[in-house]
Amino acid sequence: MSNLDLAKRLVELLGGKENVVKAANCMTRLRVVCKDVSKIDAEGIKNTEGVLGLVIDHDSYQIVLGPGKAKKITDICIQELGLPKESGDWQENKSAIKSTQKSNKLKDVIKLIAEIFIPLIPAVIAAGLFNGFASLIGQLMSDGMLSGDIFRMIQLIFSLFGTAFLGYFAIFTGIRSAEVFGATPALGGMIGGMSIGAALIDISTMLGLYNEAVPLESVLTTGKGGIIGVIFGVWILSIIEKNIRKRVPDVLDLIITPFTSLLIAGVIFIFVIMPLAGFVSDGLVSVLSIIINSTNPFIRIISGFILSAIFLPMVLLGLHHGLIPIYAVQLEAMGGVSLFPVLAMAGAGQVGAAIAIYMVAKKVGNKRLQGIITGALPAGFLGVGEPLIYGVTLPMFKPFITAGLGAGFGGAYIMFTQVLANAWGPSGMVAIPLMQGTNGMMNYFIGLVISYAAGFIITKMVIKDSDVLSV
Repeated sequence: MSNLDLAKRLVELLGGKENVVKAANCMTRLRVVCKDVSKIDAEGIKNTEGVLGLVIDHDSYQIVLGPGKAKKITDICIQELGLPKESGDWQENKSAIKSTQKSNKLKDVIKLIAEIFIPLIPAVIAAGLFNGFASLIGQLMSDGMLSGDIFRMIQLIFSLFGTAFLGYFAIFTGIRSAEVFGATPALGGMIGGMSIGAALIDISTMLGLYNEAVPLESVLTTGKGGIIGVIFGVWILSIIEKNIRKRVPDVLDLIITPFTSLLIAGVIFIFVIMPLAGFVSDGLVSVLSIIINSTNPFIRIISGFILSAIFLPMVLLGLHHGLIPIYAVQLEAMGGVSLFPVLAMAGAGQVGAAIAIYMVAKKVGNKRLQGIITGALPAGFLGVGEPLIYGVTLPMFKPFITAGLGAGFGGAYIMFTQVLANAWGPSGMVAIPLMQGTNGMMNYFIGLVISYAAGFIITKMVIKDSDVLSV
């Protein structure tokens, strides 16, 4: 089935384009919000060739298609088949969704976070890879394994590419937050730019809020509050801008609205939101540091095991997007992300469990299950776990649990060796270049192998022939 045929079939099964409120994509999924869920053929979507799985959350349907393909199908649905593109204003389509549906505040917040960060993920991944390769070349040059101006030039170019995004992450976040909250994107970018402006240090010093001995402990300094502060600052901006625009004559709107909105929101952002968000983010980093940087290896091992073991249930509940601001806070405060490498072990546990199930399926002659696993394993090794989750381990349930337990052992090793990543993105083998330094890459690979092995062993011990025969 071609991508166009698949897109047409999915629109038909979603109840037609008139039933779709908005459509967007993340790395592996076409995400749609629908007006009337009774018009949707969920089973038909699941059984469509090319669909790897389906996640349903009230009116929101996430159709798992895999990396690359999700973007292509979404583009076809929007550009050629007329599905409404996600508008960015988080309130715009609220009235189109059935009012009888129950609201879950936590999930609403997490959806909001996902809408802000998902479009930024490709740039996060690219920048992380460039920084990772730049760091690797620099380390090899320091060790004497590489030399010459050509490698120095490559290192500088890669570093330039990487910092082009991560160095201005706050600005990109401000722009995207403004799109989501319905503010002017350029003004949102200015709020993000304020948070990293050098003049903040002078302002903070004049007010006695700057700690010259330990700048990071200042009440107000560049980057204080990080991404969390920028999101709240842009939210305040959106409220102020909308209210001013309602009251300003059309002829003066272009001059008065942006100037006044930014003046009021900027002052609130600098003197209220940044210090408060800084307090929150500093506290979050401190709590994480107690676990991650603990001198007690037992604490690191236990925390790594638990985090990896529970990550897949978090994915199923849609809670994993709520971790993205924590990734961003870690990246800003620590220069690397420690949670991502740990949680990436969850997919590796699925791979190990699937191999164990394949062996049992081969023994009992379950050809159908063998075929599913054979088709899904390559994607699993590359960090795309949905085919294995929705096609194998979750329907059988017990392997879903054993896979998580197996992943825990890999996560424990990752936390014990304190692996840091330059960014976050796909897991599995493709994430190796995202890790910091050759030791980080090696330890991440070892963690994957441990998760593969532990997921395989635990599943092989638990799964019986009858479990596979009945699938």
